[in-house]
Amino acid sequence: MSRTIRIGTRGSKLALAQTGTVAEALEAAGARVELVTISTPGDRSSAPITEIGVGVFTSALRDALTAGEIDVAVHSYKDLPTAPAPGLVIAAVPPRADPRDALIARDGLTLGELPPGSTVGTGSPRRTAQLRALGLGLEIVPIRGNIDTRMGKVGSGELDAVVLARAGLARVGRLAEITETLDPIQLLPAPAQGALAVECRFDDAEVEQLLRSTLDDESTRLAVTAERAMLAALEAGCSAPVGALAEVVEDLDENGSVIERISLRGTAAVGGDGDAVDMLRASAVAGKADAEKLGRELAAELLDLGAGALTAN
Repeated sequence: MSRTIRIGTRGSKLALAQTGTVAEALEAAGARVELVTISTPGDRSSAPITEIGVGVFTSALRDALTAGEIDVAVHSYKDLPTAPAPGLVIAAVPPRADPRDALIARDGLTLGELPPGSTVGTGSPRRTAQLRALGLGLEIVPIRGNIDTRMGKVGSGELDAVVLARAGLARVGRLAEITETLDPIQLLPAPAQGALAVECRFDDAEVEQLLRSTLDDESTRLAVTAERAMLAALEAGCSAPVGALAEVVEDLDENGSVIERISLRGTAAVGGDGDAVDMLRASAVAGKADAEKLGRELAAELLDLGAGALTAN
């Protein structure tokens, strides 16, 4: 490709690290790239995520892409609205990092070792609901800020612990500070957590083909398709208290031959204030060709269990 590919990114340390992995892969494939930092309304606001919505982190990148100011946008997939953006296409979903949540606690403590009344910081309604549902008597404190800011609240003694995405900590080189990687049985991750979405203009066939052939990972794409289809069918939004995790797993068909299927687990929190949280859970398995259908069907099961309260609130 003769042209230089302009890759848009937010200016945070995490966003730059994520975009850097994409840029390095394209350069290794022989492409010339240039990073373009885009300031988003979310980066300039100190309001809680529940008030501003995670879409503010992606809208500015998408606007720049649509306007032709950049050729490629790199997003944390979990931050993207479930509705597609007109004129844009997610050309590649690179191999996913570990999707689990991670605890960073004082004195090297695990979640079960934190005494009742300990303060745990998170900006995620999903994490808040699942932590409360564990019944450990923890005080969940809403926080915002980048990884350094959040982890700094533990180091300063302001909080006893924070919960962050393990993938983000890996990308900025801070895995050693994790005191516990949380089992999805305790905290089911956000749909598409740990995955990146690499987006370009629909009519830019040359860039789309380069991104897809260089970066796209089929298993990751199938998994996040199932997870986000569930989220979309719940009509819950990216910041709703919904968790999902899909995996491509080996199974046996009726003839005893090994085949691959998609396994999906989902959860949704409903209930009142404080610790009065009900966690609805469901799981299912389907063929690889039915990733989107699997997500919709699992959402229907959760709605039958009472997840309709998500859209009523």
